[in-house]
Amino acid sequence: MSGVHHSRFWTALVVVLLCGGVGWADFLAHLAKPQEGRSMRATSTARIGPDGKPDPNGVPDPNSNRDNSNVAPGQRKVLLDVKGPGVITHIWLTFLGPEPHPWAKSGSANHQEMLLRMYWDGNPRPAVEAPVGDFFANSFGRRSEVVSLPVIVEDADSYNCFWHMPFRRSARIEIVNESEKPISLLYYNIDWIRKDSLPEDTPYFYAQYRQEYPVQQGKDYVVLETEGKGHYVGTVLSVRTRSPSWFGEGDEKIYIDGEENASIWGTGTEDYFLSAWGLKTTGTPYFGVPYFDQWGIVGGHTSAYRWHVTDPLVFRTGIKFTFEHWGWISPDENPQYRSHSWNERQDDYSSVAFWYQTGEPTFTARAPHARERTLPSLERITVAARDFTAAKHHGPGEAVAQNLSLYPNGHLFYKPQQPENAWVEIPFEIEKKEPLRLLLVLTHSYDYGKYQAYLNGVKLRGPLDLYSAEVSTREHHLLDFWPDPGRYTLRLECVGKNAASTGHYLGLESVRLRERRPRVTDYAHDKDKDWRTNPVLYN
Repeated sequence: MSGVHHSRFWTALVVVLLCGGVGWADFLAHLAKPQEGRSMRATSTARIGPDGKPDPNGVPDPNSNRDNSNVAPGQRKVLLDVKGPGVITHIWLTFLGPEPHPWAKSGSANHQEMLLRMYWDGNPRPAVEAPVGDFFANSFGRRSEVVSLPVIVEDADSYNCFWHMPFRRSARIEIVNESEKPISLLYYNIDWIRKDSLPEDTPYFYAQYRQEYPVQQGKDYVVLETEGKGHYVGTVLSVRTRSPSWFGEGDEKIYIDGEENASIWGTGTEDYFLSAWGLKTTGTPYFGVPYFDQWGIVGGHTSAYRWHVTDPLVFRTGIKFTFEHWGWISPDENPQYRSHSWNERQDDYSSVAFWYQTGEPTFTARAPHARERTLPSLERITVAARDFTAAKHHGPGEAVAQNLSLYPNGHLFYKPQQPENAWVEIPFEIEKKEPLRLLLVLTHSYDYGKYQAYLNGVKLRGPLDLYSAEVSTREHHLLDFWPDPGRYTLRLECVGKNAASTGHYLGLESVRLRERRPRVTDYAHDKDKDWRTNPVLYN
């Protein structure tokens, strides 16, 4: 465990000890009491039959370290299929990430494309149905570290779940590969306790994914709606913004036992996730934000979790859990051309609800196929900078198409001879007049310089400082405008470097023109404004 991860772990543990109080002590005291049942495990460990050949129903093979399997596109892998009664107490998974690897040269499925399903007592409808990533609070197909009580994803690649999942007659857990690439090197251990019996009122564990791309206008986003008796224990919410500024002014509204008006009404999205004044990357035992890329941009990503471990939402006949989707938007998306905090937004939402319940849930949501779970592209035009390495597109020095793990297809890497007269130009063409946002996907590194952006000779914002102690990528948003059809040239000129930088290099992955919401077209506040005399970026 690295020093950073080690520090995060102990910080989380200290918070648990401080916040748990007597409850934490009671939990430890429980371990000193007699335990009922017999411990069992389903595992991916290599097994052989009596003939010495591989046999999934055989005994562990002491002479093999091949404890994993690959799952072909369209196939499913059953991880657990046992008779009850029993209680699943822990699940651990790992597999290769999506990037090319010596053991998977063309890459592998990402965890958003892997659908996790769990079935109790032979019910044909899964009690748990969610992408593997989202179930473990890892959204957008991105790998992020999570350190919480019921879910831990250590180093962003070992997926642990400590939710207790009772079953009476049987339990089956499977992963369906909905990718066009294989799941590579899938390892797993599933720990459970075989019981003689379970109390009659034992509730079952449920988790269900749903999404709206974008959310429905005039309707709150529904995370869960079910009838029955139970308690709600967790939320994973993921938002991809389609408008500038802050999306999260909307409140959680929770309706208990069929009430017409929500009796539990929050004060803002970030408040539900136990943060304040916005969200940022963080992790605690009960709440966290594993992934947050950039504040207030068009196309930003935020994923958050909230576990109701000590404060479950208890219901007797049903629960409906919703979020408003209101927030700040830019003036060109407001009918009065105003910017304020209370506008209905049109962002992309997805979620996983976690709850326990007796009886049959009535929630009708089902997870769509991975093709539909992938967020739709917002790009109207994407110009790959790696295609413009010829001398006519840059100043003195060398420009090459360089492969980086940050980008599937690499980026343009420019090494100027000297900072004076160092520049790069990327041409592109626009065919239709419509509202667009101009942005650059730029590399940051320890030896990169400062560059000023121009579009057809018009200066856009201030210099872009591309220094970073570690190699990283970032979107730099430059302009909201209604460009006329024609040819355009994006130019980046070196204007110096950060004092900490050791060079003046430049890495540019792409120039992008991103779509704006249809209401920007409908209101057309800026349609006839000349962006050249007053370049504007809404935030």
